[in-house]
Amino acid sequence: MVLSPGEAGETEGQKPGPGRKATPEIKGNTLRVYLFLLRRDPSELREVQRGLGLSTPSLASYHLEKLIAAGYASQNERGQYSAVREASGEILEGFSRIGVLLVPQLLFFAVLFTPVVGYFAMMSLYSSAYVPFLAVSSLCLVAVIWYQTVRVWRRLSSAR
Repeated sequence: MVLSPGEAGETEGQKPGPGRKATPEIKGNTLRVYLFLLRRDPSELREVQRGLGLSTPSLASYHLEKLIAAGYASQNERGQYSAVREASGEILEGFSRIGVLLVPQLLFFAVLFTPVVGYFAMMSLYSSAYVPFLAVSSLCLVAVIWYQTVRVWRRLSSAR
């Protein structure tokens, strides 16, 4: 079976085909650098390194270049780095801001549904007809919400 260029799968290191954009997943220290630039715009290389506690300026430079290559940051003529704010919605998808904190959006659902399910679980002790359905559905609901919340949160703090 012969595949045409458009049908062939890409292997690691290949450039994307026409009409496809290579967008690396921004996570770990690279995400921390982007968030730092959002808060302290514009910043110099040493400011980023010291502000995030990175071991060397070259490590900070690596993450900054990764952001620039992806179109999420820019460097001005004075050598200062700035976050491309238009890209923040794409990078921070699944997060909400509460003041200076960045929290997963599903955290609100987890906080809301955990006591509700706990309450109904307690009430089912008085009426056994609801116990099996309530127990299974409640545990599934809470497990899914907390799983998704932790997954998104880990993306933010995977390199701390």
